[in-house]
Amino acid sequence: LAGRSVVDHCQIVGLVAKQLMAKYPESLRSRLFPKGADFAAAAHDIGKVSPFFVEKLRRKFAHHDSSLTPRLDIDPSLETKWGGHAGVSQVTAKALGAPRFVPEILGQHHGYSPPVAGKRPNAEIFGGDAWHTERLKLVEFLKLALDSDWPTIQDDAQARLVAGLTTVADWIGSGSLFENPAMPWADKIDQALNASGFIPPEFKRGLSFEEVFCFPTRGAQQLLIDQVTGPGVYILEGQMGMGKTEAALYAAYRMLDAGTATGIYFALPTQLTSNKIFERFNGFLKDVLADDCKHRSLLLHGSAGLLETTDIGEEAKPGGSWFNQSKRGLLAPFAVGTLDQALMAAMNVKHGFVRAFGLAGKVVILDEVHTYDAYTGTLLDALVNLLRSLHCTVIILSATLNKDRREQILGCELASDAYPLITSAPLGLPAEEHPVVVPDTHAVAVKLVNDEQLAVAEAINRAAAGQQVLWIENTIGEAQQRYLDFAAMGQELGFACGLLHSKLTLDHRDAVEQKWVNLFGKAGHPVRGQQGRILVGTQVLEQSIDIDADFLVSRFAPTDMVLQRIGRLWRHQETPRSPSAQCEAWLLA
Repeated sequence: LAGRSVVDHCQIVGLVAKQLMAKYPESLRSRLFPKGADFAAAAHDIGKVSPFFVEKLRRKFAHHDSSLTPRLDIDPSLETKWGGHAGVSQVTAKALGAPRFVPEILGQHHGYSPPVAGKRPNAEIFGGDAWHTERLKLVEFLKLALDSDWPTIQDDAQARLVAGLTTVADWIGSGSLFENPAMPWADKIDQALNASGFIPPEFKRGLSFEEVFCFPTRGAQQLLIDQVTGPGVYILEGQMGMGKTEAALYAAYRMLDAGTATGIYFALPTQLTSNKIFERFNGFLKDVLADDCKHRSLLLHGSAGLLETTDIGEEAKPGGSWFNQSKRGLLAPFAVGTLDQALMAAMNVKHGFVRAFGLAGKVVILDEVHTYDAYTGTLLDALVNLLRSLHCTVIILSATLNKDRREQILGCELASDAYPLITSAPLGLPAEEHPVVVPDTHAVAVKLVNDEQLAVAEAINRAAAGQQVLWIENTIGEAQQRYLDFAAMGQELGFACGLLHSKLTLDHRDAVEQKWVNLFGKAGHPVRGQQGRILVGTQVLEQSIDIDADFLVSRFAPTDMVLQRIGRLWRHQETPRSPSAQCEAWLLA
């Protein structure tokens, strides 16, 4: 069966792009997308009007359709020398005088820049003047059909956005709803977007912080919420356990409720930390999404549902690269993932611009920013700069940042060394620094120990007395050996032992996480006094996990890591504790 004509497909993709843009709130849409972005999307496949592409089709479907005349002088495999039809689209658009960035956007719609340096659109390999004339006719037809023209693109960030829009519109326009050329396509556009998950979420309006989280705001939380009034960059530095996550999520809800954001992406440093935030994030969504919001069925039952219920064509089909959830998650209105998935939006990697499109206009929460090294930190700065250009609301959370690092992230000079601190840089306005008053603090006794057996004996004695002990090593091998030491004694003395690190199999790790993070967290309060416990682990236990130990033993580590580990000690005032417990951390050094 013959497929869609190039003319039909280009119109479909252009209208899909137009409807995708219409899904954005007006206040964002007019700032994000240039006039004519839909036409750029429609023109992406003008390069398919070329003899090499036609001969490739004829050979592929020769046993079904013999209407096309064979071209024995053409070898379709040579298309790789100019990136196939995408390369032809690029050189054609450039010859037509398309504005800056636009030819490259057409050329990149398969994820990479085609090698077209020195190529002319009327070259013999592209069919000469006759085929070039046909491509010009197609461009003029699309201008009339869409009542649009080439867009004028402001900068690199907007170019990445339009490139992402073009590619996603192409994928949706290649989906199953448009495969049968005998069926009308004009009334299928909205259906295709809905089937692909592009449905604006609906929210319960005007919820208070206490209605969402069941407790009133604290000083730092309220200050951050008051500062986040529009797109920009906001940094909250504060001690562990002060409720930074809840403050960021409620500020995000306020932006969604006001129609100044399109969704939320919550980025964390590791898979384990993102798994635990995912549970808290789902609980938040359950409370703020409207009861009839269509995204409830997709988002509150894990990521598998999104993959099974969406329909995006080409590379997004099962087995295609975009079907990978780590990429697709950035297109969903709500997602939790690792920072590296977001970083690629600012990198020159295949389909990086699709990630940029997926993040545009969202609230992007970057947690545990202090954990990134110099290389990743440089990429992070580039990402923050891109997100700012894409009218995102970027909320950065950290327990241990400093003025120099804040200056690098924001690209401006700052003055305050206060701690805790909120730094607010709304789009188009100078940065402001707001020190936070912290009324509730507690002292931690820190002891340096060079006798490991003394520390082992202390941990065993405290667990036998009913305390919840956290022991953190720097390597998996050391953690495994330490667990074996404790497990044998636990059987004899009646306390429980657990082991958690990044190399456990996925199913095993999920079960261990669920059990031990709950036992050491708020969910474990009712059973906390039943017996003592020792949880042994590695760095995966030191950040973005709401666990609360009575006693901590840690292998010596860089200061920011040590502070994060101490942040799991006596974390909440309301946690029930053994009468013998003392707020103390031992560092093995």
